[in-house]
Amino acid sequence: MQATCDIGLIGLAVMGQNLVLNMNDHGYKVAVFNRTVSKVDDFVNNEAKGTDVVGAHSIEEFVSLLKRPRRAMLMVKAGDTVDQMIDALLPHLEEGDIIIDGGNSLFTDSNRRTKALREKGILFIGTGVSGGEEGARKGPSIMPGGAPEAWPYVKEIFQSIAAKVEDGTPCCDWVGEDGAGHYVKMVHNGIEYGDMQLICEAYQLLKDGIGATPDELHEIFGEWNKGELDSYLIEISTEIFAKKDEDGQPLVDKILDAAGQKGTGKWTCISALDTGMPVTLIGEAVFARCLSALKNERVQASSVLTGPSKAQATDRAEFIEDVRRALYCSKIISYAQGYMLLEAAAKEQGWHLNFGGIALMWRGGCIIRSRFLGKIKDAFDKNPNLSNLLLDEFFSETLNKYQGGWRRGVIRAIEYGVPTPAFSTALSFYDGFRTARLPANLLQAQRDFFGAHTYERVDHPRGQFFHTNWTGRGGRVSSTTYNV
Repeated sequence: MQATCDIGLIGLAVMGQNLVLNMNDHGYKVAVFNRTVSKVDDFVNNEAKGTDVVGAHSIEEFVSLLKRPRRAMLMVKAGDTVDQMIDALLPHLEEGDIIIDGGNSLFTDSNRRTKALREKGILFIGTGVSGGEEGARKGPSIMPGGAPEAWPYVKEIFQSIAAKVEDGTPCCDWVGEDGAGHYVKMVHNGIEYGDMQLICEAYQLLKDGIGATPDELHEIFGEWNKGELDSYLIEISTEIFAKKDEDGQPLVDKILDAAGQKGTGKWTCISALDTGMPVTLIGEAVFARCLSALKNERVQASSVLTGPSKAQATDRAEFIEDVRRALYCSKIISYAQGYMLLEAAAKEQGWHLNFGGIALMWRGGCIIRSRFLGKIKDAFDKNPNLSNLLLDEFFSETLNKYQGGWRRGVIRAIEYGVPTPAFSTALSFYDGFRTARLPANLLQAQRDFFGAHTYERVDHPRGQFFHTNWTGRGGRVSSTTYNV
């Protein structure tokens, strides 16, 4: 079999198929394989008919089609399936060949795979790919990490098929070592959870607070998408509100309110706990999905638990603007928390992340693409060592200016009994972050009282720990001091 293909892809579900067609459009000859081999012929004879895509009916045939160094990309289910496919490929590969995992893998798996494959002479890339079905076909955001030596061999292909921002810059660049690419994709997905939850809270608050109908919500969100909130998720929400079912009624009202999730939001929260970063908004977004899944319990509770009774607001324009500002300010907090997590993980893992570059990669193609990300890029361009987005002039001035509407939006939600966990935790984080002295001094006193856990003092240098015999009955021995 003659090696004529520039790259090969295994896994012909929707994302895999569309990436292959995207590569073909950009002049790359692609070999394809699928464990259910009948899908190979089905794809080649239908979606890929008339293209240069080459189907393979075995792993051995698939590898034989690839030019050296061989580039084999996996678009399969995360976890054991990735390891199984790697094991199937290895006997047919040679030193210097490249395996690319383009699924939503856990970053620790990518850390492990990079090291294990390097020992066998194989280069590994773990890359996040965002944009869904449409993005994969027309231009996704691609976030590669892993073995740096492999990047020159895939750079041209990835940057060719990636989405482009206004000046033509591709939404793809090297992220960092080992599992950095999949980590950045994980945080992207966590922020996506947050964005979606914030939009849903705005939707319910408008619906319950002023009785906004789906047609009216279509108009409101359409206006929002012309300004600061311009984004893919606001855009598609605008379209969703306009969609009618076969009987002419709004389709959104007929969809069951029980959300699913694939796990990347949960992974983000676990990593936040492991690194000690207060990524509260994404956490609330994950838990909101969990609560939505308790549909039967909620229906039962609705018949016995009561909430406030309040007439709908008459100050319609002001109400809408307060909700918009609450949404925008909460979005700022969500991204600030996400970047705090990226910075903490980079220090812990020894990665060299380009934070402005990450914002640029998210500007187009991906699900969270928005005008807003340009402001994040600008912030890191001005100050590459920026410690927190909230300290950037644009973001701090926006929060100072809009916080009145944000607070009224949360108050109105409380008055109407509308759950807004993401709006509320964002505001709580903002108030905590801007407070020079929090009540943790009392918390530390409590810990020292019952467990002799010690405390630091404001009148002594940091790092000196003290213990008080609070009752006169305790001993002189204190617990060792450490953080989990």
